[in-house]
Amino acid sequence: MKIPQGMSRRHFMRHMAAATAFTAPALSLGHSLRTHAATLKSNRKSAIMLWMGGGPSTIDIWDLKPGAATGGPFRPIATSGNAQICEHMPLMAKQMHNMAIIRSMSTREADHNRGRYYMHTGYVPNPNVEHPSYGAVLSHELMDQRGGGLEIPPFVSVGGGSVGPGFLGMAWAPFTVSSNGQVRNLEMGLDDSRLMQRMYALDLIEKGFISQNRGAAAGDHQDILKKTLNLMTSEQMAAFKVATEPEPVKERYGNTNFGRGCLMARRLVEAGVPFIEVDLGGWDNHQNIHTTLADTKLPELDQAMSALVEDLEQRGLLQDTAIIWMGEFSRTPRINGNAGRDHWARAWSVVVGGGGMNGGIAVGETNSEGTRVETEPYTSQDVMASVCKALGISLETTFTSKSGRPMKIANSGKVIRELFA
Repeated sequence: MKIPQGMSRRHFMRHMAAATAFTAPALSLGHSLRTHAATLKSNRKSAIMLWMGGGPSTIDIWDLKPGAATGGPFRPIATSGNAQICEHMPLMAKQMHNMAIIRSMSTREADHNRGRYYMHTGYVPNPNVEHPSYGAVLSHELMDQRGGGLEIPPFVSVGGGSVGPGFLGMAWAPFTVSSNGQVRNLEMGLDDSRLMQRMYALDLIEKGFISQNRGAAAGDHQDILKKTLNLMTSEQMAAFKVATEPEPVKERYGNTNFGRGCLMARRLVEAGVPFIEVDLGGWDNHQNIHTTLADTKLPELDQAMSALVEDLEQRGLLQDTAIIWMGEFSRTPRINGNAGRDHWARAWSVVVGGGGMNGGIAVGETNSEGTRVETEPYTSQDVMASVCKALGISLETTFTSKSGRPMKIANSGKVIRELFA
């Protein structure tokens, strides 16, 4: 488990070491998935973000320009929807009736860190405020639907760290796991009695901090302690164990970290987790881009993403699960001297689907060379406003930052009307 923002690993381990001197009474185990399933609402909503770190070249994947000097060597192929996509995505081509390509994205942040922050929050970085990520916001808004008994945190990040919870607080920080289901710092190898002693002692220490009125952090730490213990001792840890899936299922997703991450995302949706982010990095292709895409990146993406969409549809989960595929920006239409593409945020694509959004369509368009948007441009805020609508979250929702400033959900983005027309 990644230690949440505001709680250092040294702080956590210092308390754990101090706790060994205490004894503890028995603590109750967390509820099983079977118990929790009986309490969940039948129409619970979830979102899965497929994060393409580095900036994927959408002109080579979702918005090809055959015949143009900027187009590159890949050819477009027909899909199960009305939009063509790259020839190296044949499995996704069969699932595009479920997905929509937003081809008129136009943003301004072409730096990796700034773009990552902006696409995760809808805000440009500001030294005076730390904005919550969409994962934190959506899990916060969807939390009540889960009912009682689910010990898995509401925001899970698979294979890489997401952007944090900002002013919402560490209770909404991403819970980071590896794609093979290992949750660091939870599988401690202690016998039950020693584990109970340490956790009880740590709880006493945290209560001491709270009694000293040192701010909200101590209370947040105590809440996380309780949730961590419940998860450690819960049958719900099984949701992370993708290795238990049948071999044909694992093979269909692919023997890759991203494939296992997408399979875990499906399992977590079934368990009732509101927001899951799955990371696939390696898209910062300043050189040899088309070889890299054809040989590694696109086959890996195609296999895992198509299996995820197909499984969600077949299991009746897609209608209530929104999928967002995106990176921090895209790549230049111009191919550089190293046979690569550089950073480009002016005209690019994001892909969404599920949650009742219209599939099989391309929204907006770029010009014949992919250098500019020709139709109404859309932003990170607009994508997230549309996802909120799909998940039944009111766009009138307002949060209050620590400075007392009100901030509307999705930074007042507008719903992309074609996704719901």
